[in-house]
Amino acid sequence: PRTTQSRSSAASDVYKRQEYESAVRRAREAIPDLSITTDLLVGFPGETEQEFEEGRRFCHGMGFAGIHVFPFSSRPGTPAANLHDDTPHEVKLRRLQHLQGVINHSIQRISESRMGTVQRILVEGPSKRDDSELMGRTECNRAVNLVGPSSLTGQMIDVRLTETRSYSLRGELIG
Repeated sequence: PRTTQSRSSAASDVYKRQEYESAVRRAREAIPDLSITTDLLVGFPGETEQEFEEGRRFCHGMGFAGIHVFPFSSRPGTPAANLHDDTPHEVKLRRLQHLQGVINHSIQRISESRMGTVQRILVEGPSKRDDSELMGRTECNRAVNLVGPSSLTGQMIDVRLTETRSYSLRGELIG
């Protein structure tokens, strides 16, 4: 397991992070509503609290539209399977919850910034929560619930976003 990090390795990590941030900034300049998601692993053998906090701050600053975060667990046949898993399960769960808080905040911020805008959605069918409503997805893969006829299923339509919800948006049919 990694217990110390050399100065050149740490500098290389900063350089890679700066390259990534620059690439994301350029992509967002070219596509303003771009949604970027990521997968993250917490509690990798040797991960320090400081490294976790650096990663958490990085995620907060990136404004990801989604993060799939999961705790490290050894998988047979992988190089990490031979590493000593020295991070307690409770620590992994706490780190997972902290990152989930970061993504929830980021999603809320993104959702609020879209309120009142017109978005094109693909209507997928009845809402899973309320079958009197339809559910569709924006071009950035955000779920939108709205009232409308079932004949819209499978169609691309324009909706005005009116409300943010925990895991979806609410919209109204335009036209």
